[in-house]
Amino acid sequence: MSGLGNQIRTLLLMSGLTILVILIGGSLGGQLGMITAFVFALIMNGGSYWFSDKIALSMAGAQPLSKQDNMELYAMVEKLTANAGMPMPRLYITPSMQPNAFATGRNPEHSAVAVTQGILNILNRNELEGVIAHELAHIKNRDVLISTIVAVMAGVITTMANWAQWALMFGGGNSDEEEGPGLLASLPLIILGPIAAMLVQMAVSRSREYLADSTGANIAGHSEGLANALLKLERASSIVPMDVNPAASHLFIVNPLSAQRLMNLFSTHPPINDRVRRLQASNL
Repeated sequence: MSGLGNQIRTLLLMSGLTILVILIGGSLGGQLGMITAFVFALIMNGGSYWFSDKIALSMAGAQPLSKQDNMELYAMVEKLTANAGMPMPRLYITPSMQPNAFATGRNPEHSAVAVTQGILNILNRNELEGVIAHELAHIKNRDVLISTIVAVMAGVITTMANWAQWALMFGGGNSDEEEGPGLLASLPLIILGPIAAMLVQMAVSRSREYLADSTGANIAGHSEGLANALLKLERASSIVPMDVNPAASHLFIVNPLSAQRLMNLFSTHPPINDRVRRLQASNL
């Protein structure tokens, strides 16, 4: 799928979440609860977005990496940011031996790229360049902003569903005819709404990964490095565990919890083979 196709898919998925919010809000018989839930979710997720870099770096145990610590890596990032027309992000390193990397920050002016010690150990220069370019693509495409908007909508849906479940428990299942079908009639939507929201979040995350792969290959000027790196990272992540909060797993270039098979059922990452196939077909 092209970059434009991924953008359109993201827009459609976000529109689907909006429609789901409207449907659940209507089923509850009024706008007050929906507005209250939206404001609550907006505050929680807005704070998470504003401080996203600090939260993500803390969850991963990342430490600042100075230019003197790794001059070669700094020179590589400076070259790639120049290619992308972006400001230089802050660089961090985590002590994990699982080869992986992630980017965070609310915009290119407030961004950070973190790499693990493991990724520096196993990738050659060409492969590491592809990985860094992929992370810069996430920053350039403002994926943190998009994921936060999706999280706000999913948070609204989950909050309203929880309120509706409590109302049912305390006898709120009956309604007057003028107020609509009532909570009991809306029970399937209340139960399935949060599940649908989770699936949409996963789909948006996967779509953004494809887009970052494509943008990253353009930034690096080649796709071979990233494709080879992804294959190496997939094999290593299935063997070497990482102690990371599951809430931060979607940030990494490959799923850091892939060694935990149960987590694969709810992966926010598309299949590596599919990502590699698309990169190889890009002719970069």
